[in-house]
Amino acid sequence: MNGYWYGIYTGSNSGQIVVEVDDMGDHFYGSAYVYDNNPLMPSTWAEIKTPNKSDRLQFQSRLLPLHPDTGEFIEWHQITGRYPGVTFPKQAAITCEWSNDSLKLEWRTDIGTHGAAQLPRSQIGQPSVYEPLPVTTWQEFKHHVTQREHYRYIYRGQTKTSRLCTPFHRTGRGDTRRYMAQDIRVLHAHLSARTSHFFDLRDPIQNAAFFHLVQHHGYPTPLLDWTYSPFVAAYFAYHPVKSLDGVGTSGDRKVRIFVFDKLQWCLDFAQITNMSARWQHFSILEPAAIENERMVPQQALSSFTTVDDIETYIRSKEEISGKLYLEVIDLPDGHHTGFAIPRFGRSLRGTKGTVLRVLRRNGVVKKARKAPKKRSSAKAKSKESIKKAARTKTRKKSSPKKATRGPSTRKKPKG
Repeated sequence: MNGYWYGIYTGSNSGQIVVEVDDMGDHFYGSAYVYDNNPLMPSTWAEIKTPNKSDRLQFQSRLLPLHPDTGEFIEWHQITGRYPGVTFPKQAAITCEWSNDSLKLEWRTDIGTHGAAQLPRSQIGQPSVYEPLPVTTWQEFKHHVTQREHYRYIYRGQTKTSRLCTPFHRTGRGDTRRYMAQDIRVLHAHLSARTSHFFDLRDPIQNAAFFHLVQHHGYPTPLLDWTYSPFVAAYFAYHPVKSLDGVGTSGDRKVRIFVFDKLQWCLDFAQITNMSARWQHFSILEPAAIENERMVPQQALSSFTTVDDIETYIRSKEEISGKLYLEVIDLPDGHHTGFAIPRFGRSLRGTKGTVLRVLRRNGVVKKARKAPKKRSSAKAKSKESIKKAARTKTRKKSSPKKATRGPSTRKKPKG
């Protein structure tokens, strides 16, 4: 039952429902978010806390409304004036049946309203819904991306052609509310003693910078890394590829580079920077580079989302708007084409126009230099004296010999 579930509900009202559940060992805990189709009705948060982990469950759930402006759950009396004539329930009796593929919910509230939903398992583990562009070589890639408008598009490189998914959702967890309230609070307390800057998580700019920092150090967050540079994205797509990974493969393996129309997306959809908001969204963040200098040369930015299957969410928006926001480019992983980057910092297979050289030319990656070996002062003095003696000996050998005068053979004059 743990993970992310999304679908449609019907009953006294109708709309969309999202269920986020974590496995707590002997029971499940999480949140359900009910978004009414009627804009005059408030959206609802419901607490999910099961007595055990059986496939048929019954439990009571506490209910709170979501603030119409911030998306955070709040006490009903604080927003009663926004919904005149509406009575909001305080709790609901929920019946639940689940399997690996579906989650069935039925509920009845303490004011008599009811609802039901049959939710399918997320498709995040399925192949991508996007077909790659007809760009299959490095030269074609270079030509293609350099024709695109700079700063309109952002790029992301992946070593596999799998769907877009944040590190947080790849862990199998679902409840982002508990993650924000518990995990991030503890992490912030521990890191505050180690960073020179104290991150005020109430400030959206500093909050985004904090998440971006811990993301770059490997902590699982609901963020994805993007860059304005297609070449930086290509580098990170190839960087983890080791020269031995391709031994015995068929040569069909690909790396993927995502191309996202950031400008059009931000014009068409509100960008939510409040990470406590519980609406479904995919938003672009451009956090300040606080304690994170790598952001600058990498031309880095991030996306933040509350959904696990990002591609399905973006595709649904494309179908509604009739616009194309996301595209993908698949390139060969290089083991059979001489196109891979075996290790970070080493030259690529191939010559002109390779990824790393493009990055070096643009100042993104610097060529590694060997540090000079340190010598002890005594050893250094000894070596210097040897060199000085050698130079003196060489000068003596190369200088012309002076003529030496022997006994005189000239006869003395008589007289």
